[in-house]
Amino acid sequence: MDKATEQRLTARIAELEAHNQQLQEDKQHYQWLAESTTDLISRHARDGTFLYASNAARELLGYEPQELIGVSAYQLFHPADLSDLLNKSPRVYYHAGFYQQTYRFRAKSGHYVWFETTSRTRRDPATGELIDILCVSRDVGRRIQVEAHRERLAQVVESTSDYVLFVTEDGSIFSANEAARRRFSLPRAGQPTPLSKVYSDASLSLLDEVVFPAVARYGSWSGELEMHRLDELIPVLSVVQAHRGPGAEPGHHSLLNHDIRLRKHAEGQARRHQEQIAHANRRATLGELTSNIAHELNQPLGAIANYANGALLTLQANPELPAQALAHPLTQIDHQVQRLAERLRHIRRFIRTGGTQSRRVPLAGVIEAARQLCEWRYQQAGLDIQVHGSGGDVVVMADPVALEQVFVNLLLNALEASRQHPGAQRVQLSVEAAARHALSVHVDDQGPGVPDEQQAEVFTAFHSTRSEGLGLGLAISRSLMEAMGGSLSVSHSPLFSGARFSARLRCA
Repeated sequence: MDKATEQRLTARIAELEAHNQQLQEDKQHYQWLAESTTDLISRHARDGTFLYASNAARELLGYEPQELIGVSAYQLFHPADLSDLLNKSPRVYYHAGFYQQTYRFRAKSGHYVWFETTSRTRRDPATGELIDILCVSRDVGRRIQVEAHRERLAQVVESTSDYVLFVTEDGSIFSANEAARRRFSLPRAGQPTPLSKVYSDASLSLLDEVVFPAVARYGSWSGELEMHRLDELIPVLSVVQAHRGPGAEPGHHSLLNHDIRLRKHAEGQARRHQEQIAHANRRATLGELTSNIAHELNQPLGAIANYANGALLTLQANPELPAQALAHPLTQIDHQVQRLAERLRHIRRFIRTGGTQSRRVPLAGVIEAARQLCEWRYQQAGLDIQVHGSGGDVVVMADPVALEQVFVNLLLNALEASRQHPGAQRVQLSVEAAARHALSVHVDDQGPGVPDEQQAEVFTAFHSTRSEGLGLGLAISRSLMEAMGGSLSVSHSPLFSGARFSARLRCA
């Protein structure tokens, strides 16, 4: 061998040794990667027997890697998942070379772990014989649970009778559940629809100006909106939420709309029922005040008759008397007619039907009207109504007829409590500042009072201490006060031996 050949051989050997060293280093590197990764790296024979398992087997399955060597992976499959795998064409997991499978794998403790395995077969290039199967497996249990949870939620959303809409940033509906699709004739997902197709103009303005800005800041909003189908308006209780979290598109919203037509109808019926009861109570109260009404009408009618007779007698005695001489009786007749008309208007207003509508009302005028209605009954019973601090020029937020009805009920209730009680002489109505922007009107009587254990019951409908009473007056009075934003309570009178009923009102 000449020197040149020897040098070439030496160089070739050095090259091979360097290559071999590089292969060893790469092998160690890849082995380190396989042992360090959280995924399970494994190699299997044709029958699924473990030929190698990485250290991740310890963390994922509880096995030491050596414990798996010689064990068929198929023995650890969940039976149902193994059946699914084996029922596939062998070309999928043997001949195609690459396949992926999601299945349950039994851990050492006996429980099953959801695995997702990516496999690749290695074959002899010359013969095509299967050499082994290389697998990379990871625990996807949490992902499976999340997907199952989302699937359940999706099924609930799809099956609910509420109208569920999913909206993009520009206000287009890109998806809706079946109830919404049926009610509003919406297309399936993939065909954007404007919100104007399902919401009224007023609700669209509210969504744009209030709801979506609030959701962008706070994440959610709830309140009442109106949807429409053809010419039908549908009141709904809506919950609007922003899509947030991983994978969420910015500006996307979910709108859950619950149809509240039945609730609105029931509330309307309850309101009408309450108005009917209040009206019946006013009529019943008016029946009790018939003698007062007769007195109120009799006085101006008697005065009119007296002045008219006087004027006629004067004309008969002196037919040539100038008209100016009759100015005084005619003026008095006109005054009494105006007084009579005012009392009739007040009575008609008191018994009319209608809902409670609070507005600015002078308190003194309402107290005086209630006092006048009840005065004749008090005169018959020999009792006095004393008014202390009638409110002066104080203005409250109330419905004048409803508030007058409350005061009449309280005054008549105090009259009935006092008239049979020995030594009772008067009932006092007083006005007291309760707090900032609020005051209380007290009615104190000299009756037997209301025991502590009965104070909650006196406002219950049909509860009455009188044999002839219906037990509606105080119940209706409390309802009317609450409808006007106030309250009605009972306590022991600090002035007399009887009870004190206190109506709390808001100052205007």
